[in-house]
Order: sequence, then structure tokens, then C-alpha cells
Amino acid sequence: MTLDYCIPYSILRKAEWSGVLRALVSRKTLVDQAYSALLDAICDGTLSPGERLTQANVAERLKVSRQPIHNALLVLKAQGFVRASGRRGLAVAPIDQGLFHSIYEFRSAIEPLAVRLAAARVTPERIAAGRALVVKGEAMARRKNIRGMIEADMNFHMFLYELSGNPLIIDTMRLNWQHLRRTMGAVLRLEKISTRVWQEHASVIDALAARNVEAAVARIEAHIVRAHSDVTDFIES
Repeated sequence: MTLDYCIPYSILRKAEWSGVLRALVSRKTLVDQAYSALLDAICDGTLSPGERLTQANVAERLKVSRQPIHNALLVLKAQGFVRASGRRGLAVAPIDQGLFHSIYEFRSAIEPLAVRLAAARVTPERIAAGRALVVKGEAMARRKNIRGMIEADMNFHMFLYELSGNPLIIDTMRLNWQHLRRTMGAVLRLEKISTRVWQEHASVIDALAARNVEAAVARIEAHIVRAHSDVTDFIES
């Protein structure tokens, strides 16, 4: 049996390999782009829960071949953003209340740890960077720029994870925040919440700047409790 995708031995030479590697990189980039486009559409509600997805339909909308769409959908399915629907179809997964509770339980343990670790790595430059993120988030809230608010909120928390210096916290929370994006838009549309969120973020930076570790930890814990309550109210409404 002949396998069309097998690489003949004759091309296993340095000059030939460079072309093969370029092709693989190009394909990977296209899959990444398809994945990002689909993920954004799911998280911002362009693709609504329950909406069926076919490789042909998505490929047509994104103007690419089916192969990168197939691979992107496999990743999204593994991550819980899409699920099986019918015999061979897929559909956008509904917002899973149990998953969100689990994420916030995890955050309640991980983010105080991240802040505690970050406190040992604080410098004036990093405090300035944190304050700049707060200023940007406040500006997005005043403009009622929902997409900007979501991005700013994620960037602030990623700043804390990165400041912790623990790569496992960074990598684990990056995926969790993609799930959280699915509810953040609705929650941040409420002005009293969007304003309060940035006051709480600023208070964490203030405590880190003052080298008050326990205050910083207590403030991030309180922030997560309130965020959990906000999201629960939205999901259950």
C-alpha cells in the first residue's frame, strides 16, 4: 500500500528539508489563525451556543481549505468550546455553569498564590507597568468599549501571573481565561461592575507597591469572590 503523505528518502537532505519545514510552519500558522478566529467568534457571541459547525461552512466563511478548520475544531473540542452534535457534526458548546464554578474555585487558590509570589519580584518598573494596565482598563470602561475592557481585564491578570514567575500558573490560566471571556462581555456591560473591577485591580497594585503582601493577597481573594458572584448571577438569570 502506498501512503501519499510519506516523504521519499531522496528528499531527506538539508536543502530539501528546508522546504518541507517551511511548508509545515505555514500549515501550523493557518491552523492557529483558524483556531483564533473560531475561538474569538465563540467567546464574543458571534457563534452562539448550540450553533452547528461544519468544516465546509466554516472553511467558506474563513476562505481557507477544510484541513486547517478540521484541526482547529479538534483543538476546540478538546478544550470544551465545541462538542459533538448528531452523528458527525459539531456545535458550539453551551455555557457550562459547573465549569465556571470550577474555574473560580481554582482561581481562588491560584491567584492569591500568584500575588504572593509576585510580591517577591516587584520592582518600581513592574509597579509602573501594572498601573499603566489599570489606567488603560479604566479608559476602556469609560468608553464602554466591551472588547477593550475584556482584553484589558485579561491583560491585568496575566500581568500578575507573569510577575509570579511560575510558568504553570501562566499556561493554566491562559486557557481558563478563554472560557471566562464567554461571560465577561455581558457582566462588564454593567457600569457599576466595570468601574468596581478597576478599583479592585488598582488596590492590588497599591498593596504590592507598598510591599504589603497580606493586603495584596486579601484584595485579590475578595476580587475573585465578587467576580464569581457576578458571573453566577449572569449565568443563572
